Amino acid sequence: MVMIGRHNTDETTMAYINLYAVLGTLENLVQVDEEAKALIQNKKISVGFAVNGGPAATLFFDHGTCTLKNGVDHCDIKLPFSSVKKFNGMIDGTVTPIPSKGFTKIKFLLKDFIKLTDILTRYLRASEEDLKDPEFFEKSTVLMFYTIVSAISQIGNHDKVSRASASYMQDGIIRVAIAGGPVASVCVKNHHLTTVKKAPKAPDAKMEFAGIQIARDLFDGKVNSLACVGTGDIRMGGMISMIDNMNRILDRVGLYLA
Repeated sequence: MVMIGRHNTDETTMAYINLYAVLGTLENLVQVDEEAKALIQNKKISVGFAVNGGPAATLFFDHGTCTLKNGVDHCDIKLPFSSVKKFNGMIDGTVTPIPSKGFTKIKFLLKDFIKLTDILTRYLRASEEDLKDPEFFEKSTVLMFYTIVSAISQIGNHDKVSRASASYMQDGIIRVAIAGGPVASVCVKNHHLTTVKKAPKAPDAKMEFAGIQIARDLFDGKVNSLACVGTGDIRMGGMISMIDNMNRILDRVGLYLA
């Protein structure tokens, strides 16, 4: 499973990140990795995660595609968790969940699903050796981008410190992108954040990394975002107050995804 560290973090926020940002990146993994796509090429099956006191969502695998949707009403396999800690334990690999529904389909869970998460871990926890391959480097950075932009919304909504930043954000959409690469939207409504993994039609603010390498250096904490704004490696526009508050939340992402 995907290994995530945590320091000064909140288990409930972590559970939302693990479901929507980490497992949610399986949507993108099957778009960029042929091995991952092949695992579900002939499958139509869904896995629901119901966390007591936390998130509930379902991953739908359908002939090479993967989609995460809210709720667990229509899942084939349902995994209930009595607490956010137990769910985070599954992600850490210390808790083995027992399905409350779809026991006959458990083979998919034990075989293909574990393989998918192992491939995702390889990208999100990339070794120096793997990153020497330019194609792997790019895919890894793109997947990290989607994980991080999705985590921004979950942290903004659930982390106590970041909720203060979200409370200052006015309604609107921030376009976040890597030049020539992936684009996502952070949508704000009534101080609640939602990440949509596609370009917005009419964003109120924009933040763009100049390229894959600079994005990677930022994600890895090798460069300072303020310095990058000064050098033009990060370009911003529109309603700058929205970006300022989003960047405060972004600073907390590292604590959860460290």
